[in-house]
Amino acid sequence: MEKWPIGVFTSVDAGLGVKLEVAHELNVPTIQLHAPAQSTRTQENANQFLKRIDDLGITLTAVFGGFEGESYADIPTVLETVGLVPPETRAARAREMKEISDFARLLGCDVVALHLGFIPHDTGAPLYREVLDVTQDLLDHCKQNNQDLHLETGQESAEGLLQFISDVERDNLFVNFDPANMILYGTGEPIEALQKIGNLVHSVHCKDGTWSDQPGETWGSEVPLGDGAVGMENYLRTLDAIGYTGPLTIEREIAEDPERQKADIGQAVTLLRELKKKIG
Repeated sequence: MEKWPIGVFTSVDAGLGVKLEVAHELNVPTIQLHAPAQSTRTQENANQFLKRIDDLGITLTAVFGGFEGESYADIPTVLETVGLVPPETRAARAREMKEISDFARLLGCDVVALHLGFIPHDTGAPLYREVLDVTQDLLDHCKQNNQDLHLETGQESAEGLLQFISDVERDNLFVNFDPANMILYGTGEPIEALQKIGNLVHSVHCKDGTWSDQPGETWGSEVPLGDGAVGMENYLRTLDAIGYTGPLTIEREIAEDPERQKADIGQAVTLLRELKKKIG
């Protein structure tokens, strides 16, 4: 595979990603897939999906988990509803994430990913131990499917994420780095965080955002790629410096406006192609 093939975040019947046809129209060669609804995660549908992407000349690079009841309305709601951290939904979601791993295996995909949720800052807290345990169990399941698990950045600082990954003590846990999420959540300067996390970054999102006037308390704003505070040339140069050569997966989370979403992704594709040419 070429260095930095461009990708886009897609969905079939669930999630915020664009349809496969958009990836094809924009001549994007790789995709990450938001896991489809539970009822459609079948062998038959996996076979149909594989035929579709093969016909379109598209490569699947990761399958992302997401769960019923998650809400990104504001930071406190994320804390209460997202990922495997909330105790009330943890067991059911852990089972579902294993099912998503099994579906990814049917798709021949060796990477699954998710937002784990807000990992407690206090490493001595019982909740921290619980999150470690459920993550280790999930990683062991992924290992049986010959898969790595990628945690998407956002809710933790680089230091917090490094501490957690070290404490998990598994060799198939890595990072899906989303620079805009660091800004949106107010958890750290993305380039500095990327340099710290370094070789643990095995997949990335290309997304942009602007800071909140109360970082960490209220949301920043997601904006079209190149219009925010990430600094895309600096981002790609830093990816180059840490030795990352994998897909550059565009994510634009405005599913409520599909025409604008498609236009913004098209502009992002153009920008990334220009920067690839410039940086080499």
